[in-house]
Amino acid sequence: MIHAPVLVKEILQYLNPQPNENFIDCTVGEGGHTLEILQKTAPFGKLLGIDADKHQIDKARENTREFSQRVILINDSYAHLKEIVEKARFAPVDGILLDLGYSSFHIEESGRGFSFLKDEPLDMRYDARNELTAEIIVNRYPEQEIEKILRQFGEEKFAKHIARNIAKERDQKKITTTFQLVEIIKKSIPGRAQSGKIHIATRTFQALRIAVNGELDNLKAFLPQALAVLKNGGRLAVISFHSLEDRIVKNFFKNNSEAQILTDKPVTASQEEIISNPRARSAKLRAVMKY
Repeated sequence: MIHAPVLVKEILQYLNPQPNENFIDCTVGEGGHTLEILQKTAPFGKLLGIDADKHQIDKARENTREFSQRVILINDSYAHLKEIVEKARFAPVDGILLDLGYSSFHIEESGRGFSFLKDEPLDMRYDARNELTAEIIVNRYPEQEIEKILRQFGEEKFAKHIARNIAKERDQKKITTTFQLVEIIKKSIPGRAQSGKIHIATRTFQALRIAVNGELDNLKAFLPQALAVLKNGGRLAVISFHSLEDRIVKNFFKNNSEAQILTDKPVTASQEEIISNPRARSAKLRAVMKY
């Protein structure tokens, strides 16, 4: 079963794919959005799918095989978009989608420590070629650097306490698993703050994942490249899942003279979609057209 893509109806509305147009799906995943776009761009529209995770590229290849003549799949980071497009000689580009959410595969099947609800190695890499892991950060980075990561990328109020306890714990024993880290977080957050809506480990895990994968830097590198490769009149849609990403996208769109904003405010999922796919709750879509 394909991981359920979010905001499909809205993506099709704002990207508006037409027969024979060419699109890029910059985080192709298992091909959920890609399949929807390919249906609309028949008979000859091509799609370039990019993903840093080789496993996801393999899944996308399997799931899009009926369209194999029209699909090019590349195992790389969307941060290298311009270079990928030039190498593939993929033009003209009518629309680009970037979905910044991680897939259910990463949480449920990857075994890479993305979930604080499973006891797994502290890895958190999308791309296995990346040398940096969450385990390296928690065991080798200076305490102050860990605090900065948790504060900056997780907006974690108790960053100082968590970083201090990580440093204490690793002096006794190497921190190698997600459950070890969750226990440290539990010790670091006062009881009164442990009963909120979100799990106490959410912000720390988000921060480490962003740091390991360079997610915010990748997004900043991607946005100008996306506008550069789009044809005039082409559309760019970005789905983000937390305020740090959304802020970067919003500010880039607002301050770029080539970008005509199509979404006055971020588009969010309907109540109906949230019930059938709870991941969609935090999804925010922004879109622009290139002048």
